[in-house]
Amino acid sequence: MAERRVIPLARPETRGAEPGIAVQGVYLSRGGRALLRGVDLALGGGGITALLGSNGAGKSLLLRVIAGMIQPDAGEVELAPRFARPALVFQKPVLLRRSVRANLAHALKLARVPRAQRAGRITELLDLCDLASLAAAPARRLSGGEQQRLAVARALATDPALLLLDEPTASLDPKATAAIEAIALRAAGRGVKLVLVTHDRAQAERLAGDVAFLHQGRVVEHAPAHRFFSTPESAEARAYLDGRLFL
Repeated sequence: MAERRVIPLARPETRGAEPGIAVQGVYLSRGGRALLRGVDLALGGGGITALLGSNGAGKSLLLRVIAGMIQPDAGEVELAPRFARPALVFQKPVLLRRSVRANLAHALKLARVPRAQRAGRITELLDLCDLASLAAAPARRLSGGEQQRLAVARALATDPALLLLDEPTASLDPKATAAIEAIALRAAGRGVKLVLVTHDRAQAERLAGDVAFLHQGRVVEHAPAHRFFSTPESAEARAYLDGRLFL
């Protein structure tokens, strides 16, 4: 039976770095079709990791398995103790019919943050995500980029050590994309570990310290970002970066 455990990690793959996430032999199928096929991946406890790959490679599914939203058919995910409650931001956020401030207050209430601490935490989040001028605005009337910034702020409301981002800028213009990327870098600078699913090679090059490349439900390459983009080792990654199909 597949497992998702929170235990101290001490694996060769993460030696010399703060331990974080270990995915071992994860399989997932739906309707008789294998979607994740023996995924193995070890990530350190800091920085930004980008998950790259073509549509259907399994990136978003892997993110949800790490988050604990999907139970795989086999294999296990082991998380460092501080990653026990990861936060996940989707491509299309679902927001309450309330103000920006009220959305954040609701997230803090659900997280059982003491009432006396909420106002200060909200101010910090508004500043972190450049939303202070929009605090009283109805969330549903914000632009797409503003809504996504609020979704990230709401995810950060519980002060997670692990933030999972599933194509958070896929439908945004360059200005809004830059704003989300700035928030990601600020969060990483504060010690939050980020795992980012993206189809944007340039975004991965700007943000990621390491890249895990998926192809047909497997991680076929995992390397520091500079090495992955300059000298990819796998034929699948080379084809992807060259814009060629690899079947």
